[in-house]
Amino acid sequence: MLYYLSDLRNFFGPLRLFDYVTFRAGGAAFTAMMFAFIFGPLTVQLLKRLNATAPSRHDGLIPAEFIDRAKDKTPSMGGLLIVAAIALATLLWAVPTNPLVPAFLGTLLCLCGLGFLDDYAKVARRCRDGVSGRLKLVFQFAIAMCAVFFLMSAHQTGDFMFSFMVPLMTEPLFSGLSGAMVSFVVGVFVVVGSSNAVNLTDGKDGLAAGSIIFSAMAFAVFAYVCGHLVFSEYLKVPFIPGSSEVVVFAAAIIGASTGFLWYNCHPASMFMGDTGSLALGGSIGLIAVLVRQELTLALVGGVFVMEALSVIIQVTSFKLTGKRVFLCAPIHHHFERKGWTETQIVTRFWILAGIFAVIGVSTLKLR
Repeated sequence: MLYYLSDLRNFFGPLRLFDYVTFRAGGAAFTAMMFAFIFGPLTVQLLKRLNATAPSRHDGLIPAEFIDRAKDKTPSMGGLLIVAAIALATLLWAVPTNPLVPAFLGTLLCLCGLGFLDDYAKVARRCRDGVSGRLKLVFQFAIAMCAVFFLMSAHQTGDFMFSFMVPLMTEPLFSGLSGAMVSFVVGVFVVVGSSNAVNLTDGKDGLAAGSIIFSAMAFAVFAYVCGHLVFSEYLKVPFIPGSSEVVVFAAAIIGASTGFLWYNCHPASMFMGDTGSLALGGSIGLIAVLVRQELTLALVGGVFVMEALSVIIQVTSFKLTGKRVFLCAPIHHHFERKGWTETQIVTRFWILAGIFAVIGVSTLKLR
């Protein structure tokens, strides 16, 4: 909404800044961060008053000596603070008439609602599993299908959404009808997979929130380049008019996650829970779909891929051979069993997240 202040530039020159997406992205990041800073303590108090603490999801999965029982008293559902900050900042700083804005906000809120139901089931029923995995997947796929279909039918995305792009290549691998089918299927799985991968990563104080900041930074760059005619032509990436507004959304994710991290760093005052992790992961995945960088997400979100793959490998190996590849999965628990402290795990994974993000962005020039 603040974008329309640029219409008053003739009366006050500096108001022209609101016409620049970079300025508004900075404003969105700052607004979301300050919202999380200010309302963080109130959120913690409210969640504690509501006894929003979920049973440890590690019971029975890892030895008791590796479970920090102090965390059983730490409230979950802190994702409500993150999502509220993102939504407020995006509504304030993005162009509301751009159809991509409500599409991304709608996806964020739907996945947040699904995660909230899962967290609430854990809190109310004192059940580690919450909503059944199959039911949760059904809703995730339904939300992802609606979101990807909207992007493919949106006017400004053009024919690029009907082409499947591959990193390091300037021409699409598939185009036309086959490209549309591949793009839709892959896009849906990317949104769902990213949502669940971030959820699996949310097992240590600050691990998911810190890692998501790096991924959001990388895809903010991709969205900005795709929305800029000169840069997109120079770097040979699809020009998607209006995608630059997604930079504001990505910046809001960065700001909200940063503000939340203030209260989520070790020892955490609250956890984001599925309420935040499903929403954040799905949103990053949807940005990757929009900018035609679905496969690049596997590189940018390398930490999330490591976590998800470790679970898949562990489960597959145990079912087929009865043996475990890792001491425990997700992989951050493997390193915990190896003797790494929580701070070491989180800091080292942040370093990896930053490296993966930089390498992912560098693929813009390797074409």
